[in-house]
Parts: sequence; C-alpha cells; structure tokens
Amino acid sequence: MENMQTDPIKQTPPKTGLIDSNKYRTQLQTRSEEDERAHRKARLAGALRIFADMGFTEGVAGHITARDPGEPETFWVNPYALHFSRVQVSNLIRVDGKGQVLDGSGVVNRAAFEIHHAIHAARPEVISAAHTHTIAGRAWSTMGRPVAPLVQEACAFYNNHAVLNDYAGIISEPLKAESVANALGDKRAVTLMHHGNITVGDSVEEAAWWFITLDRCCQIELKARATGCEVHEMRDDWASLAARQFGNSGKARVSFDMLYDAAVAKYPDLLD
Repeated sequence: MENMQTDPIKQTPPKTGLIDSNKYRTQLQTRSEEDERAHRKARLAGALRIFADMGFTEGVAGHITARDPGEPETFWVNPYALHFSRVQVSNLIRVDGKGQVLDGSGVVNRAAFEIHHAIHAARPEVISAAHTHTIAGRAWSTMGRPVAPLVQEACAFYNNHAVLNDYAGIISEPLKAESVANALGDKRAVTLMHHGNITVGDSVEEAAWWFITLDRCCQIELKARATGCEVHEMRDDWASLAARQFGNSGKARVSFDMLYDAAVAKYPDLLD
C-alpha cells in the first residue's frame, strides 16, 4: 500500500472558543510528487465509497477522475463495472490521452474516458471531475436550467452552473465529449439535459463536495417547487454574498474531509 499518511490540511481548528467558518481555510502543504499522487488516489477511492453510501450509483454509470501530478495529461479513474462500494486505491486505473491504460488493471468506461479527457484537456487547472447518475440529478436535468438561489448552499452555483441543452445518447465519441466541455466553460458545474450533473474542482475534495451539495440543492428545489406554494429566490446581492461564503474552496475541502475521515474509519480497506 502506498503511503497514505500525508494530510492535505493542517490548520487545526481551536479546541475551545469560537471559529468563523468563513475564515477557516485549508492550507495546502508542499508534497512530493509521490505523496501528492498517493493523496489524490486515496481521496478518489474515498469519494467513490462516499458516493456509494449516498446512493449515487446506477449500474455501470458514474466516474470520478484525478489528474496525475507527475504526468498531468493523464488521469486516474475507477475501473468499469466495479461497484463504488468496492473500490480500493489499488483498483484505480491511470489512462493517457488516447485511453491507453498506463497503470492498474481492468478496463475503463469509454464514456468516462471521453467526458473526462475533454474536460481535463479544456481546463488545465481542473484536478478532478465527478459525474454519476443520481435520482435528484436526473430529475433536475429535465428542467433545462441551473439551480436557483433558493437557499444559501445553492449559491455555491450562483452564476457558476451551466446547462447543456442537448441530448446525443451515450457520450462515447470525442465530439460529443467536447460539447460537454464547451458547455461547462469556466463553471464548476454543468447539467446535461436528460442525463445528470458533472462538477469539477481544483482537488478531488472540491469536485466531490460540489457534486454532493449540488445534488442536495437539486433535491431541495424539486421539493420546494413541488409544494405548489410561492417560492422566493434570493436577491442578487444576497445570492452574491452567499456565493462568496458557500462557494469557498476551503470550506468545500473541509466539508469533504469530514466525510472522508468517516469513510476511512468505516472502510479502512479503501486504502489498500
């Protein structure tokens, strides 16, 4: 097993007193290439286990990627037809820009390769992308619009959520995948109509957390509008304030790491 002891954060919250969560930030340590690779792979396996616990599974659909720190034109991804709840660090596969497996064994979902390759190629700063077929995400995808600023958490996607208003079946060809990357643009999330959501981040932690919170925001809005009562969106100035606070990358990392720590405690084999 690779060394998984390196931690991404080390700004420990005080044991007593008050803390302003908006000022609490993760501090990224300088890690060796080997340690950074181990870190990303551990978080990737952890994110897949977390997604499994949340019911974010639908047959062979779904994938999360992590760009390799040493060869950034390649990325790590979960293997095809292995349930998220069974993924371990040792199961992860690294592929190049042609879809050739460089590390690991097994096969890669063709749609996973095409979608993630297009996104990673178009967005060099993106370390990770997450996509799977959730119930709420697919229900939301029929709306053809971004989530509205109904609650403060949804403001993480205020002016930061795109929609691909097209459907071309399974995304197994480069041109189809490029349309996804083009629709995403510089945003952190894109909804593919009649399909589901994709989120990206500057770390695995961010991409996974944005996916989780976007799915919850989809659930919230669907439930709120289903009441038939008048639904009040936040004013632009309120939404802009909440976007700065709830769209904060440090808060996303901390939120994910809480889930990751619980997952490792529950499933220590994920690090094998």
